[in-house]
Amino acid sequence: MIWGLFGKKDKTGEAQPEQTKGLFDGLRKSSNKLAESIASVFTKEKLDDAGIAELEEMLISSDMGAAAAARISAALADQRFTKENVAAEAREALAGEVARILKPREATLDLTAGPKPRIVLVIGVNGSGKTTTIGKLAKNLTDAGARVVIGAADTFRAAAIEQLKVWADRSCAAFVASTQGADAAGVAFETVKRAKEDNADVALIDTAGRLQNKSELMAELAKIIRVMRKIDEDAPHETLLVLDATVGQNALSQVENFRAVTEITGLVMTKLDGTAKGGVLVAVAQRHAIPIHFIGVGEKAEDLQPFDATSFSRALVGLN
Repeated sequence: MIWGLFGKKDKTGEAQPEQTKGLFDGLRKSSNKLAESIASVFTKEKLDDAGIAELEEMLISSDMGAAAAARISAALADQRFTKENVAAEAREALAGEVARILKPREATLDLTAGPKPRIVLVIGVNGSGKTTTIGKLAKNLTDAGARVVIGAADTFRAAAIEQLKVWADRSCAAFVASTQGADAAGVAFETVKRAKEDNADVALIDTAGRLQNKSELMAELAKIIRVMRKIDEDAPHETLLVLDATVGQNALSQVENFRAVTEITGLVMTKLDGTAKGGVLVAVAQRHAIPIHFIGVGEKAEDLQPFDATSFSRALVGLN
């Protein structure tokens, strides 16, 4: 399974120390912001009406969204804390309520199981970390012994092709590309064909993310899927949407916009280490019933981690 491939959980399913530390460090900007707010809100053994309102406002300002903030505040309103440990107990309680929202979205993804090759279409707006996510996935998979083919079907940006080539070389993955402005569907077709010929385990296919023109993007994605199905009628087996945490609440509209264009089988949230807006993942989970597979908490390949709701929730509020 993918946890084993990435070496992030032990046989009991518990997060290993190095994963937890990386997550804790990666979410430090978000947890520091929350810690300051928790200290000011939780000063009594039980929240009064003013405290509940302040808590809800604090959660909204942490990018968890109004719906999640109201749900969490309502749950904590009935809880009592000991006078000596109000802030610490409140932090534990808050982590527990955040985990309740996130847990139904936690979903492991073993890209080496099922159909071979496993064809993965990666979508997202330009700048979301889509290309880097593909590179990290490829590196982690090939390090674990999987055979990977990367397809540079974002032919709109020459930089995307060049960046993917670097990751392909780094991970010893096969690479399929064309020139800037070439037919994206043609690149996707050749990628699937190459993966079949090479008996690869996984084909990772990048795509353009021009949401300014939804009809153009919809037509391009539909064509990519149509031509891939000439080789594999079930392609793609996964369609992963990559979201950038630094955009905060705009991530919600990105999910809605892409869902209007194509089916999404799972989410990846990147750049959590570069923002205090890590709470937006809670807002996304509250609004959209889409599995969350991976999160990015740094620049290295190992910083792309399988999503664990409990570990994430604790790190978000500053708990190891």
